[in-house]
Parts: sequence; C-alpha cells; structure tokens
Amino acid sequence: MKDIRLGPKSIGKAHKPFIIAELSGNHNQDLSLAMRMIDEAATAGVDAIKLQTFTADSLTLDCDQPDFLIKEKNSLWFGQRLHDLYKKASTPYEWHAKLFNHAQKQGLLAFSSPFDESAVDFLESIDVPCYKIASFELTHIPLIRKVAATGKPVIMSTGMASVKEVEEAVEAARHAGCEDIVLLKCTSTYPAEPTDTNLRTIEDLRTRFSCHTGLSDHTAGVGASVAAVAFGASVIEKHFVLDREAGGVDAAFSLQPEEFKSLVEETKRAWQAIGGIVYGGSSSEEKSKQYRRSIYVSEDINEGGILSEHNLRVVRPAHGLAPKHWNEVLGKRVNRNVSKGTPLDWEHLTQISK
Repeated sequence: MKDIRLGPKSIGKAHKPFIIAELSGNHNQDLSLAMRMIDEAATAGVDAIKLQTFTADSLTLDCDQPDFLIKEKNSLWFGQRLHDLYKKASTPYEWHAKLFNHAQKQGLLAFSSPFDESAVDFLESIDVPCYKIASFELTHIPLIRKVAATGKPVIMSTGMASVKEVEEAVEAARHAGCEDIVLLKCTSTYPAEPTDTNLRTIEDLRTRFSCHTGLSDHTAGVGASVAAVAFGASVIEKHFVLDREAGGVDAAFSLQPEEFKSLVEETKRAWQAIGGIVYGGSSSEEKSKQYRRSIYVSEDINEGGILSEHNLRVVRPAHGLAPKHWNEVLGKRVNRNVSKGTPLDWEHLTQISK
C-alpha cells in the first residue's frame, strides 16, 4: 500500500501518525478565536486543521416538526432544533480562505468536510489539498462521487456504517477516480465511550478494503488514540477547543491545547514503539547484558581447592560462567590460586568436560 502525499506530509506506516485538529464549531462564530485556535494547534504540533463546510439550510429544514428536534435525552444538544444547532456550529464560508491561509503560514495543512455538492465546488475554488467525508455522510454516495472526482485524497469516517455501506462508499470513490483513500474508525456518539470504540476494527478495515486507516476519536482523553496507533492507525482526528469551560458546540469531547500536545507526543511514541518482532535484545541493550548474573569466586581458593556453595556465588555482573553451569562446576577442583572477585572460567578447573 503506497503512502499518501499531502503537500510536505505523508500518510503511511513508515511515517508518524498524521494528527488532525478538528475545529468544528468550537470557534463560537468568532473569527479571532478561530485564528487563535489555529495558532495553538500549530504550537501543539498537529499536522493539519480541519473545518466543516455547510450551512444550516444545506443540512436540514428550518422546521419545528418533531423530526427536526433532538430528542435523545443523553445528547449534549437535547431539545435543540437541528437548524438552530447547525447554524451555531457552521463556519462562515467567507472565513475559509482566511483560516486556510493562516494555517498554511503556521506550517499546517488545512482542509474541510463538505456536506453537499455545492460545498465541494466552493472548496475547489480555494484549492483544498484533500477532503474529509463525515460519518453521517458516508451513505451520501453522490457527495462521495463529487469529492472523489477531484482526484484528491479522501478521508472517510465509517461511523455507523455496515460493511456493505463502507464497500459502497469505497467503490464509489474509486470508480470516480480517487486512488488515495483513508478510512477512519469512528463511533458516532458525542462523546463516545471507550467500550464502544472497538479499535480492532482498524485492522479489519485496512485488510478488507486495502486502505490506510485511522481513528476519528470522540472519547475523552488520549488513551483510545494512542492505542489505535498500535492497531495500525496512520491518521488520528480529534476535536479541538481552547477552553472546555468556555463552551463550544463540541467542547465536551474536545481536547485543549496541552492535551493535544500530549496526543501528538504520545501517538508518536506509540508509533515508534511498534517496531518488529525482536528477540535477544536490541542493539541498544547490548551493553546491558553485562549486568546479568554469572558465577564468581566469593572467597579465596588455593590451588587444588574444591568449588562449593561456600566459595562461589551467582552475582552480577556477567563476566563469569553462566548460572546454568552451576551444578557442573560444584565439586570440581581449581588448578591455580583464585582470589575472591574472580569471574569463574573453564580454564580455572581441572578434569572437566565443557
């Protein structure tokens, strides 16, 4: 599976995890706050920032009927109208170019999730380097075809999708001309519970669909993301907020700057630690082998003396005979004077077969 190039960045097993800070609607409709979020994300060491490109009218109807109200009592947005929530969470189109340019000046890749075909046209007009398909849009095959037809890499969250639905999305993208696809395991609850995260799916996605894989993580903290790297995640996406206490539509399951810095550092450590199948120690451990145990003379012994538990010890360091030879040497005579602190060697013994 070839690496995916995104400007100066690469996605693939040979590269550290590609970390995306999702700004979502946590900017609270404040452009200066959105700019500061990008600054802090850059300081935290992320690779990319992501926006969401939609309007309330492109997502739903401005309607008070029960279908358009959030009725789940455990939802962060219980009781709100869909139109009101999406209006509050949207990023104004006129901000996009400003935010993308600001991110690029900070050395970050910047892209977005379009939620309808016209949003793709708009994002093409400002030349985004790649696209993200949100988990709720994975069954929106016309949108996937539109995005894929740009020929740019596409990152897709799988969320609630069945295997068949993921197959349909991947096939649609490939048939439309997209060769570079990343599938993100995602749990489409906000926040998500670790017990619902099922990271083993990441390996299955990679094998089943021959795609690079990752995690769009809505759990608290960084634990699930770090663990995901061990399961082969090449991409990690988390929502970002400057201050959870200050609010934001997704603040409850977003990471603050210092937490994002930890995410970047710990996922890199996890990636570095994967390595290969190694026995016998690494090259860096070679010098440590001297601090294993071996057989040493613990009391002065005259020539012809008998080796016993009273004049031998199994101690550190490992310059003498290995402990496995203990029973072989007990009761044998030495062929010379041997002083305390001498590492025992075969050459000290008489009449012994090695």
